[in-house]
Amino acid sequence: MSCWMPGCPALSMCRGLATLPITCLERAKDLKTRLGILLHKPELGHRIRTSSKLQLGSRRRDSSQEVLEWRESFDQLLKSKSGVTAFHTFLKTEFSEENLDFWLACEDFKKTRSKTKLASKANRIFEEFVQSEAPREVNIDHETREITRKNLSGATSACFNEAQAKTRTLMEKDSYPRFLKSTSYQVMTKQATNCGISKRSHT
Repeated sequence: MSCWMPGCPALSMCRGLATLPITCLERAKDLKTRLGILLHKPELGHRIRTSSKLQLGSRRRDSSQEVLEWRESFDQLLKSKSGVTAFHTFLKTEFSEENLDFWLACEDFKKTRSKTKLASKANRIFEEFVQSEAPREVNIDHETREITRKNLSGATSACFNEAQAKTRTLMEKDSYPRFLKSTSYQVMTKQATNCGISKRSHT
């Protein structure tokens, strides 16, 4: 839409963008591209695509502000669709993405209403992540593994609660701090911070 005509609705928008430094616009564009690439990585699988259902809030926020909020707490990271995706990408570099995949599978499992589907999903999750020598075995103690096994006999939405909590704690205490110190996240926060400062200086 051209903004050369007097009174054109796009004219004020064009002038507003013109007042922002080119570096800020470039950083915002680069940040958006980075998030876009993370969100559309095909190898992240079905569980990451369903993570959008796990967000506790539907309020849309500026992407740069959202990136900065990830460092406030592990909960803030898990509430963000792009945060979960970025964290999953990081875990893949450490070959420990099964922990997050298990957590996401449990969150999805707890939303299941059909008792028949609940039982079949419970067995599938147990065989993939929990049982000894599972294809994607998560790091939990023997006692928790056995408690979860017993819970399968009368599967309820809470049968993985203890195993999920142990896995979450492991990620929060071990992987999450390393994610915050990772080069990729440091670059994203630097861009988000710089762009935020530039925007405030022009308001």
